[in-house]
Amino acid sequence: MPRTSHEILQAAKTIAVVGASRDPRKPGGSVPKGLQRRGFRVIPINPYADMLFGERVFRSLLDVPEKIDIVDVFRPAPDTPEIARQAAAVGAGALWLQLDILSDEARRIAGEAGMDYVEDECTAVVASLYRIRKTAA
Repeated sequence: MPRTSHEILQAAKTIAVVGASRDPRKPGGSVPKGLQRRGFRVIPINPYADMLFGERVFRSLLDVPEKIDIVDVFRPAPDTPEIARQAAAVGAGALWLQLDILSDEARRIAGEAGMDYVEDECTAVVASLYRIRKTAA
């Protein structure tokens, strides 16, 4: 039986954020920062920045040298199949498409790779609803 979104998030420690934003007013800027405050290790993925949220930014998932539990996607739906392929290539545990992002192809790729899959849900909302926190802070 597939895991629920809150089970996936509860089990995660490291979240790679594809589409991490320099603008704190955008979800790709505010959500990762909130996840950090909850104690998650956030790895920003953005081809146009060097540091975000106090962390080194990687250009692609393929450049990340550590284990990724969740790939959290803040990119348009047409970009998600390639992101899913990269997530599968690095052995990520889950592919999570944020609110209003849906992709049958990304779902198929994730399923074939054995990844958990979430779409059209916000990691920040799930973390808040289920009071998921990785630290006492």
